[in-house]
Order: sequence, then structure tokens, then C-alpha cells
Amino acid sequence: MSNKQTNTDVILIGAGIMSATLGTLLKELVPDWKITVFEKLDKAGEESSNEWNNAGTGHAALCELNYTVEKPDGSIDISKAIRINEQFQLSRQFWSYLVNKNLIDNPHDFIMPLPHMSLVQGEENVEFLKKRFQALSHIPLFEGMEFSEDPEKLMEWIPLIMEGRTSQEAIAATKIDSGTDVNFGALTRILFDHLKNQNVDIKYNHQVNDIKRTSDGSWELKVRNANGEVERHTAKFIFVGGGGGSLPLLQKTGIPESKHIGGFPVSGLFLVCNNPEVVNQHHAKVYGKAKVGAPPMSVPHLDTRFIENKKSLLFGPFAGFSPKFLKTGSNMDLLSTVKPNNVFTMLAAGAKNIPLTKYLIQQLMLSKEQRIEELREFIPNAKSEDWDIVVAGQRVQVIKDTEAGGKGTLQFGTEVVSAADGSVAALLGASPGASTAVHVMLEVIKKCFPQHLKAWEPKIKEMIPSYGKSLVENPELFHEINSFTAWMLGLSDGRSSIDNERDLQKELRDLEKETVSV
Repeated sequence: MSNKQTNTDVILIGAGIMSATLGTLLKELVPDWKITVFEKLDKAGEESSNEWNNAGTGHAALCELNYTVEKPDGSIDISKAIRINEQFQLSRQFWSYLVNKNLIDNPHDFIMPLPHMSLVQGEENVEFLKKRFQALSHIPLFEGMEFSEDPEKLMEWIPLIMEGRTSQEAIAATKIDSGTDVNFGALTRILFDHLKNQNVDIKYNHQVNDIKRTSDGSWELKVRNANGEVERHTAKFIFVGGGGGSLPLLQKTGIPESKHIGGFPVSGLFLVCNNPEVVNQHHAKVYGKAKVGAPPMSVPHLDTRFIENKKSLLFGPFAGFSPKFLKTGSNMDLLSTVKPNNVFTMLAAGAKNIPLTKYLIQQLMLSKEQRIEELREFIPNAKSEDWDIVVAGQRVQVIKDTEAGGKGTLQFGTEVVSAADGSVAALLGASPGASTAVHVMLEVIKKCFPQHLKAWEPKIKEMIPSYGKSLVENPELFHEINSFTAWMLGLSDGRSSIDNERDLQKELRDLEKETVSV
């Protein structure tokens, strides 16, 4: 056993996109704070944030049909789509700030422009998509969206999907060119390289085994290092951003907020095509509708991806079940998180989700040829030899008691659980996760450092100009910011009308004055 003991201001557990984002924000806000990161693997961004474990969609609700629900009266609820799009805009602004300050060299190392599309079949679904398009297209955040049910236009947009299609069933799609493909693994590694240069102590091959409160209100971590020795580290604030591994660690804190919460692991597989002839026929992310009984993160999609400077094509995900909470986890993960305080919550979730369990088992039993058959619903001429199976990341969906859903409700989303005194916060859940990392970490800062917010706000607004404002309610502001971030991130061909951040800040001040005078 090692006698090593250290004391630091902030400890981040897990070297994924969430810890990378929070660490980078805090280093900009308070450069003199001491930050330590513990990661059980030997490098950053290897689990949920990794490019092969993450769809990289840059979730902005441009194509994800599950973010726009049809209400009983037939109208489309677009509130969630607007909320998620606004959250992604915060990420774009922060990344642009980092590029502008030369803290990120080349944005194309992690983000590329790519059309986002929704594709549906059948009269009922076509009608739904048309109503969705009508509801969204007049919102500034979604401007430029096109709708078509003309096979010739669709052949122009998605030749690989339309070629060889013999079905007479109605088909329609929406297309918007302002979408992106984001390599969150690459972005995570870029941010951790930056943090290392900022004297952040990043400890790889270090497993956090326990978290306990000390008599002075700090938190003490028991950490097993690469040599198998146990070290003790204390901090005033701890963020648990360990993907599926966050729930067990949150439970170890014993905070009241950690009670009555469980986790349901879902695994995934993708089919990946590396045949250049096939890959070059498709240039978009195309999302369909989830099958009945399927979880939202199992929506089928055919994605152009840019990974390791190479263009690939991925189709999936095919859902499955494993009791592991991480790809590198243990088969005892699920069982170990069942506690006296959450056992009834977990049992209630099991009883409610028998169809989901059945669906996951069916997915798990699929052969490669059966998966290729599902692919052929998207690509009629798909050949089995062009596609390989890749195991995607583990996701752990939050199970908790809610007013709306009752006991044992399965949550499909991203959630932050924090102590009442703000001394510890943990991130649980899945999609849209990485895409909204900046929004989520700003919420962590707001909840956990309220005493600093007033002093930090000017710097936050410098990094994220729309902070505290609604872009959907300020279309002029959105256009200014969108133009600037598209230019900074290399997402537009033309130069922005705003040449640098100073000009953008002046534009924002002028807009604020106009708003006040009105």
C-alpha cells in the first residue's frame, strides 16, 4: 500500500468528453485551481466518448425524429428539438472560442460539415414527417431544411439508399446542410492534451475504488494506481464523469441524491463499410424511425463518418444486452448497483419494460445475415461482404422514480445528480450526452459553484456569447453567432461577416442595446 496522499481543488473521475469539457471550462475561469484527473484506462476518450463507441452525430435535433413527438391532437411538439439544438449551439460557441484562442489547432481534426436527413416510409410516416418539417422549418435554428417525397429528388440526395428500391410504398425525407459529424474521441484527446499543458495532473491507469466524506467536508478518494498500490486523494469538489461507471461511484458517496436511482445497461453493434466504392456514394447522416418497442437510442441510421482521416459508412445501432456498465467493465456491474434503497425501483422498471427486454434479447440473437437484411431496408443493394460488425459502446440508462412515470421509470437522456452543497456531481445517462457537454457542464458549474457565478459570468460570456439568452427568441443573435461559429469551425465555405471574436462581442453589445431600447 502506498502512503501517497494529495490534496487538490478539483478531482475529475473519467477522462471522457464531460471531464475534458469541465476541466477546460474551469481552467479558463480559474487558471490557478489545482485539478487532478483519474482514468482507469491508459489514455483519454476510450469508453463512451470514443469515436467507435459514439455516433458522432452532433445532436442538434436536425434529423432525430424521437425529439419531435406527435401529440394526441396530431400536432408536433418541437420543444425538445429546440432545446437540444440550442444546447448544441453552446458547444459550437465554446469550440469556436478554443479555436480562436489557438487552443485547438485545426477544427477539422474533430468536426466536419455533413447534411443531416430524416427518412420515412409509409403514408402515415410521410404525413408525420411533413408536419414535422412544417413545424420546424420556420424556426431560425432549423432554417434551410428541405422536404421531398419526389423519388428523383431523393435519388439526387441519397443515391445509395434509392438505387434498386422496388417498393411502391410512399417515401419522404428532410435534408438540412448545416449538420455535422463530430469525432468526440479526437476532441476529448485534444482537450486533454491542452489540459496537460495547463499543468492539470492526469493520472491514467488509476482506478477509483471508494469515495468518502471527511470531517472537514472534503471528499477522500481511495485510488489504485498502475502498480496496484492504493493512494488517497482529497478534494473540495469531485465530478464523476465515468460513463457507465458513474453510478457505482455515485452510490459510494452516500449522498441522499444518490438513493432510489438505478441503471439499465444497453449494448450496441454497428455495421461498418470500408469499401470506397460504396462509401463514396453516400454523404449524409440519415435517421429513420425506431421500431415499436425499441429504445430511442436504437433509431436506425446510416452515417457518413470521418474517423482517423478516413471516410467510412456506419449503419445501426443494433441493440443488445450485457450486464457490464462499461465495455471494459465487469459482468457483476449491474448486480453490484442493486441496493436496499433502489431494489424496488429496479424491480418496477423490470416489470414495466418486459417488451424492451424481449426486444433486446431478439436483437442479441441476430446473425450477421439478419442484420444485413435490416440494412437492406436502407440500402436495397447492400452486399454482406462489404460490411463488418463493430461493437459499439455500453450505455447505462437511468432508472428512477418520477412524478410523470411513477416508480421505476426508465429515463432516455442525460442527467446530472449533484449534492445539495454542490461538493460532488455525477453525470448519468446517454444521448444526446457528448453533443450537449458544454450545456451540461455549465449546469454543473451553476449548481456546484453558485458563489463564483457572478465573478465568472463575464468570462463565460466571452467563451459562450449567447450564455443566458434564448437563441430561438433572438433570431438576429442566432444568425450572428451561427455565422461566426460556422466560419471558426470550418463548416462554411465563405468567410464570416464577423472576422474575429472582438467584432462578435461588439455585435452582441449592439444587439443588447437595441433590445433594451425596444
